[in-house]
Amino acid sequence: MGIIINLDKVLAERNMKSKELAKAIGITEANLSILKSGKAKAVRFSTLEAICKELDCQPGDILAYKNNTAG
Repeated sequence: MGIIINLDKVLAERNMKSKELAKAIGITEANLSILKSGKAKAVRFSTLEAICKELDCQPGDILAYKNNTAG
């Protein structure tokens, strides 16, 4: 998949642990881990909004696109 998840980087910049973020935005640590690992098939806009609000960032700080097609 061409979507890169930079959540670990943003968390480190904010000196915040995944556990703290999960609690603050009301999702399980397991679900946050799935999102961070890039294994999530989708993310709700409400979850993305909560993450951005809590981390004081933009969606583009967390998500990036990389074209993986060879050619």
